[in-house]
Amino acid sequence: MTVELISVGTEILLGNIVNTNASYLAEKCAGLGMSSYYQISVGDNEERLSEVLRTALSRSDVVILTGGLGPTEDDLTKEVTAKVLNRRLVEDENTKRRLEEYFNDRDKKDITENNWKQTFVIEDCLVLDNSNGTAPGIISKTEEGKSVILLPGPPGEMIPMFEGAVIPYLKGLSGNVLYSRMVKICGIGESKAETMIKDLIDSQTNPTIAPYAKNGEVHLRVTALSATEEEGKSLTAPVVAELKKRFGIHIYTTEEKTTIEEALVELLTKYKLTLSTAESCSGGLLAGRIVNVSGASAVFEEGFITYSNNAKMKYLKVSEETLNNFGAVSKETAEEMAKGAAKASGSQAALSVTGIAGPEGGTDKKPVGLVYIGCFLNGRTEVRECHFKGNRQKVREYTVINALDFLRTMILNTYKEEV
Repeated sequence: MTVELISVGTEILLGNIVNTNASYLAEKCAGLGMSSYYQISVGDNEERLSEVLRTALSRSDVVILTGGLGPTEDDLTKEVTAKVLNRRLVEDENTKRRLEEYFNDRDKKDITENNWKQTFVIEDCLVLDNSNGTAPGIISKTEEGKSVILLPGPPGEMIPMFEGAVIPYLKGLSGNVLYSRMVKICGIGESKAETMIKDLIDSQTNPTIAPYAKNGEVHLRVTALSATEEEGKSLTAPVVAELKKRFGIHIYTTEEKTTIEEALVELLTKYKLTLSTAESCSGGLLAGRIVNVSGASAVFEEGFITYSNNAKMKYLKVSEETLNNFGAVSKETAEEMAKGAAKASGSQAALSVTGIAGPEGGTDKKPVGLVYIGCFLNGRTEVRECHFKGNRQKVREYTVINALDFLRTMILNTYKEEV
């Protein structure tokens, strides 16, 4: 099946909002085994929206439109779709009742007449209730059997609707089950990862392996088309086992929703380790990623942001001699920062980062992107020298991901007999 995505909204074309919906839907549809060859953004204009919808229906089996379902005059998606499909708009009693209940909980003065526009849907459609907003979703079929899916624009409304109603619908279109496993890798670049599995990709039929490049990570989705979920598990299991064999410790999870910080917190919890961080160039991003994990309070002790040399000396006891002789961005400073964080907090593990995120501050000997990551674990300290490419934000993001992975692999190597 082929799927085409149409993002509706002049605000997208003007750059007023970032179109995260298209990225989310593209990834989810790929995970369902659907092929996507076209994506388009179009403004709130009847003629242009009609044109792109007709074109999409001429070449794709499923068309998903996001946005333009609200109560205002420029919300045209539902009306234009009805015209293209040659269908009427009819009032949906269930949607009207839900809207009345929604407004009963709010100040009546805030209700305007145009809100009732949202109670009208395309005739003979499947109505998708919106538990997080007012505009319902709609699934309509063309005379040729193609599916047109209309979803609200706000991600907080679109994502729950897609996951709760649209994914089951799309799975039912093929009559088969698409079962997938995600293998997430850190510490190996995309090109190297692909080279390591090129023979598997070249010979694949069912299941298939699809690589995705992320910031500092590579994700491999293994997808099988099967009659049942159990059969899908059986088909993907040997492929996942082979990937584990080839990538080993670089795989941090085979769970779809698990992040690298969650994998690290799980290891810290398993081995009853506590963690502290000492950050310079990352400025708190590392600690922030860790505390985003539910349950991190059981393992995370303290986070130090020591941007200046004085702060490094005051809170982490980095020696003035080290800073004078080697500089703030050095292996020696990173090592003392990690040791100092562990000692100050009494934690068994500590991570430190110091580097040059740019765009200024680089020299021939210490260029922009140079970062030292220190890792302390049970009295032993190691330091990695990293050279990251990209702008300031990219350097900081890569620093955090690599720091998390550094401690993760150090724990695995230390406790390997128990893993």
